Amino acid sequence: MSTTTRSGVEKQNPGQLNSVQLNIVTLINMERATDTGSLSDAMYMMDNSIGGKGQGTPSLETVCKQGQVINWIVRPIDMEKRLDGTWPPMPKINNIVFLDTELGDEEDVAERRIFNELKIYGMPDRVRDKYTPVYYYWAGTVMSTAKPGLYRYRVVLELEQEGKKERLYLNTSIHPSIRIIPT
Repeated sequence: MSTTTRSGVEKQNPGQLNSVQLNIVTLINMERATDTGSLSDAMYMMDNSIGGKGQGTPSLETVCKQGQVINWIVRPIDMEKRLDGTWPPMPKINNIVFLDTELGDEEDVAERRIFNELKIYGMPDRVRDKYTPVYYYWAGTVMSTAKPGLYRYRVVLELEQEGKKERLYLNTSIHPSIRIIPT
């Protein structure tokens, strides 16, 4: 499908969103999350989707289409190298789990796949410097067979802790979601 614009340039698939990659950026207040053992009031999510809701909250709703690539990016709020030469602790996405849509099973894992090849792509530790943005990320493609609708998911984060070797694993208790709209 194509249309011709005023300038006479032919535009392919006007208004189509699935060729645009979406980024869901999550900032973590590491000190608050590790002190409280919770992501409540310590997690802030934003995206570049058109028509999404809940920017800056843990209940972000991202609007997407079938076949669209979504990148989940996570980083701490505090990114600056310290005066003692150390770097602040980092958060890492350990898993993203889509939840069931049936009434009463909302905390269970979804019975149908929503994404293809959802996995870790980022590994920042060796390139940390003041000029290079550092973060972990996951990426996946919305399945072409996913039905339009609202799909909530749980983010499982692995957090480094200040002065400890043990990692802290936290789940979102307020769940973000994607809204798949018809193509």
